[in-house]
Amino acid sequence: MEIYKAFLLLFLSFLHITIAKNSHENKPFSLSFPLTTTPLLSQNSSTKSIFQSSKAMTRIPSLSYKSNFKYSMALIVTLPIGTPPQNQEMVLDTGSQLSWIQCDKKTPKKPPPTTSFDPSLSSSFSALPCNHPLCKPRIPDFTLPTSCDQNRLCHYSYFYADGTLAEGNLVREKFTFSNSQITPPLILGCATESSDDKGILGMNLGRFSFASQAKVQKFSYCVPSRQGNLLPSGTFYLGQNPNSHMFQYINLLTFPQSQRMPNLDPLAYTIGMVGINIGGKRLNISERVFRPNAGGSGQTMIDSGTQYTFLVEEAYNKVREEIIKLVGSKLKKGYVYGGSLDMCFDTINFVQVEQLIGDMTLEFENRVEIMINKEKMLDDVGGGVHCIGIGRSDSLGIASNIIGNFHQQNLWVEFDLSNRRVGFGKAECK
Repeated sequence: MEIYKAFLLLFLSFLHITIAKNSHENKPFSLSFPLTTTPLLSQNSSTKSIFQSSKAMTRIPSLSYKSNFKYSMALIVTLPIGTPPQNQEMVLDTGSQLSWIQCDKKTPKKPPPTTSFDPSLSSSFSALPCNHPLCKPRIPDFTLPTSCDQNRLCHYSYFYADGTLAEGNLVREKFTFSNSQITPPLILGCATESSDDKGILGMNLGRFSFASQAKVQKFSYCVPSRQGNLLPSGTFYLGQNPNSHMFQYINLLTFPQSQRMPNLDPLAYTIGMVGINIGGKRLNISERVFRPNAGGSGQTMIDSGTQYTFLVEEAYNKVREEIIKLVGSKLKKGYVYGGSLDMCFDTINFVQVEQLIGDMTLEFENRVEIMINKEKMLDDVGGGVHCIGIGRSDSLGIASNIIGNFHQQNLWVEFDLSNRRVGFGKAECK
């Protein structure tokens, strides 16, 4: 929500991560709506000219857009796509690159989602042909398994670590925010097979994320408090946020392209974390645990598409050790939620548990802190159980520290791309 989420199974280098989706059975399919192709490009075209010349890209006006989003386990924004625009629900995901929308397959067997996109109604829609350079997965930061479908169009399959699947065609389409704010055609996935009913707005640092293609200078969101089964509303900005004067900023850690590390996601928003404080006590965790090692393990990233917070083994063990000292007698023994959360308690005890644990603070460089109120330490996972929203990252098959959206509640988070930094500001998100 938000999945995160970073590391694709088998084919992909990076995955969007959540732990609350169901696996999907692959089924053969073919597109049944009319698609047009983009003009064939010269085989000698450079990577930059695959889409637009750099000169043309600079003509994209700086976006200024504000909207509300729904918050459940993910941040669900509704964006106007196509000409004329069709409103599409998409999960705001700072942990992935490819944006994709649900496309109307027009099959009589199963009615499409009410929010699915109908390409035949948009005059600006076009599909990429098989001989398009992007259909040859050789671009280092966009490793995507593609193939030629029966219509000679570029077909993609996107698999996530939790079993989520999205596949369809790579296409170009515009985002129509207003009469004066219309993006050029951007590369998207047009999914006709998916185990979810919403699309993804990929917002990481990759060249083909929405943020990069649309030349977004900065974007920000405020995650509201979870309210049981209700879907509270948060705020999303593309462009300037009037609240930014109160933000504290941390510079992004950068990694040269030549520094290829197998466990590192170079396109993530990686920041320098230095420690964790629980109940006023700073845990004895070395700062190196929160930094990438020689193999890339240990980076700390901000991911709106991942629900909970995940820590590498050394950091997690220190957190769990402290929790056991404080409330170990109340721990629900042998219980693990979603294969990841194993610090859980019967709901009847959760208020007392919160009081005993106290607040938690995540400490970063520049003396920037994220303070997590004790009332936001535990999540109601159903079945009369509350769990601390922290898990081991190796339960996801990764080696990174991920700060998920659950621990971003009542917080402004700004991604300042022009200055390569992330800002945080306390708020009462409504």
